[in-house]
Amino acid sequence: MKAPQVIAALVLACLATPATYAQKTAIQSIEEYRAMLQDGNPADLFEAKGEDLWKQKRGPKKVSLAHCNLGKGPGVVKGVFVELPRYFSDTNKVQDLESRLLTCMETLQGFDPVAIAKTDFGKGEQVNMTALATWIAAESKGMKFNLSQAHAQEKVFFEVGKRLFFQRGGPHDFACASCHGQDNTRIRLQDLPNLTKNPGDGVGFAAWPAYRVSNGQMWGMQQRLNDCFRQQRFPYPGFASDATVALAVYLGVNSQNSASIAPAIKR
Repeated sequence: MKAPQVIAALVLACLATPATYAQKTAIQSIEEYRAMLQDGNPADLFEAKGEDLWKQKRGPKKVSLAHCNLGKGPGVVKGVFVELPRYFSDTNKVQDLESRLLTCMETLQGFDPVAIAKTDFGKGEQVNMTALATWIAAESKGMKFNLSQAHAQEKVFFEVGKRLFFQRGGPHDFACASCHGQDNTRIRLQDLPNLTKNPGDGVGFAAWPAYRVSNGQMWGMQQRLNDCFRQQRFPYPGFASDATVALAVYLGVNSQNSASIAPAIKR
């Protein structure tokens, strides 16, 4: 190759390089970063704490959660996460993991559920709630979501969750669907999965609880949904409210047959 041709080739390569790197930075780099951290995911610490809390005799009654029924019988943990939220006959309610844990902490251990629900995320028993949810989710890692729609209330919660997902409001007229209602969208470097349909393995609902690298915090699904309301400039719904559980039913049913990667790691 003659000198002018070499120079021209180098110039073309230099011009192409920024576009190539920009595309990789926007789409691939954050995934590579997560993959590097996955072996040392700080969620492992919450997972270990959650398992310990499950076995500890705690609360006013000094009892463990060994007899807590999360849907597959007293004390059974493996596989329950990918079937929640679901209807429970003893409470006559559709409950997600955190609201069901709240029931067990009240009935078995004697904790005040109202006080826990009013506690800020990241404080007091809410820290323990997140750790418990992290461990229980980890026990179903790799399993596929299979939420029931057999009970009438489960069907109602799905429809309510769907309406809430598309409901616009607040000062910016936002809805959940504003960010998660179409394909191939992104905010800054974060891909925004389309949650109106099955987004695939380990995406959206199938990735929480997750450790957030950006703020060094472990978030359960209740906190994730609460933060979505915050970004819409809505008031926070109550912890384990019917609204958040209904949204989880809608997202969970849409994730049917997707494999859970929770606890995941997020930016």
